[in-house]
Amino acid sequence: MKGIILAGGKGTRLLPLTKITNKHLLPIYDRLMIFYPLDTLKKSGIKEILIITDGKFLADFKKLLGDGRKFGCKISFAVQKKADGIAGALKLAKKFSDGDSVAVILGDNIFESDFRKDVQEFKKLRSDEIKAKIFVKKVSDPQRFGVAEIRGKKVLKINEKPKNPKSDLAVVGLYFYDKSVFDIIRKVQPSKRGELEITDVNNFYIKENLLNFRKIEGFWNDAGTFESLAEATRLIRKNSNKVKK
Repeated sequence: MKGIILAGGKGTRLLPLTKITNKHLLPIYDRLMIFYPLDTLKKSGIKEILIITDGKFLADFKKLLGDGRKFGCKISFAVQKKADGIAGALKLAKKFSDGDSVAVILGDNIFESDFRKDVQEFKKLRSDEIKAKIFVKKVSDPQRFGVAEIRGKKVLKINEKPKNPKSDLAVVGLYFYDKSVFDIIRKVQPSKRGELEITDVNNFYIKENLLNFRKIEGFWNDAGTFESLAEATRLIRKNSNKVKK
């Protein structure tokens, strides 16, 4: 399995902090944001990683991370020229994946959970059983996220930022897919905001009964607003031994 970190976007919710730098290069406690998803993948046993970002700050990422050797992994980069959504960014990774399964993580997501077992299990599944896996977390404000409607051990549907959520289970920014995901993305139509939505990709797998899920424990934070950025710093300071090597 290969890893993909999505670190593009304009970071408009964090202006003026993002006026001269990429959101994922902002500090969270004593480290830059990008190191947290990078460590999540590494601790899951994934050492070949692609970072997808916009061209404006590509040189900054390369200066910071290089080829990844000093961090114990192999890092390469791709440029997302158009801000056309998570699935739009993911489609740029087809050549990098080279037919392998992928773990896709949003660059502003910070996890306490360990996903090594999930990676190992996903790699062993037959392609006619499961082709995608999502992770969900109980939250107090589900209307901010993609919300999973679940019955027993099955996901019925994911609703993107619903006004009246049918559950309090947010779909977090980590997804596992087999190689079929790139064919699925080609079938997805842009949403009203002109983006290829990862929720539409996941719902395709749900309809085909090819997606499973796991509820995660511990803290999870998407540091994309001033409030969540401050909360991430507080959580990392309090639990730094749990999210660092």
